[in-house]
Amino acid sequence: MPLELFLDLYSPPCRAIYIFAKKNGIPFEFRPVELGRGEHLKPEFLKVNPLGKVPALRDGDFLLAESVAILLYLSRKYQTAPYWYPPDLQARARVDEYLAWQHTAIQLPATNVYLCKSLLPHFSGKPVDTVRLDRLLGKLKPALQHLDQEVLAAKPFLATEQVSLADLMAFTELMQPTAVGCDLFRDWPRLAAWRARVEAALGPELVQDAHKLVLQPRDPRDAQQDPRLAQELVHRLQERLS
Repeated sequence: MPLELFLDLYSPPCRAIYIFAKKNGIPFEFRPVELGRGEHLKPEFLKVNPLGKVPALRDGDFLLAESVAILLYLSRKYQTAPYWYPPDLQARARVDEYLAWQHTAIQLPATNVYLCKSLLPHFSGKPVDTVRLDRLLGKLKPALQHLDQEVLAAKPFLATEQVSLADLMAFTELMQPTAVGCDLFRDWPRLAAWRARVEAALGPELVQDAHKLVLQPRDPRDAQQDPRLAQELVHRLQERLS
């Protein structure tokens, strides 16, 4: 049975795994799971990940969740190029350092900006709350400043002299708000130059392929298919962003 990846390409960690597998020629079956339609809560998916979250991996009888764990599993199983997760102790530690830091410093605030700018208005039918959006962007600013003025002042990529898993995760996370009109690179020249380097390293066509869903407007019919689910999502989003 081929390796299966359960992904929603609206999700940055899912896109990171998709890009990594495609870039490295890893054979896999793409199993789409649409979070906006509640497919992650259906019994058949809960057998893959009882926590009801994507990404998830099934390799024969082996099941695995969490994006970083999946990326490391793929890099080890398929012995991908060493620059992704360097064998050098200190270089690898730099990748690990970013992957540990990014969960709360980048992923959480960047996702909240996206939810406020795109998902909440989509499912609630109400305009963007600009006061809330500005507050959420402010929470992301210290991390962007750190990357631009400290990390990227010393080297071309986040962990080493070459693209790594750290850059892949950061790129997909920072593209999420940018794709819906909150350009996180505009005020940070080193970060903007880094974005161009990462996109060149990954391949523009692959980047476009992975991001085509998030770059296009959501279908308004999605919010109308299951009013009860839409109402529940709005309630959860309001709680998260309050």
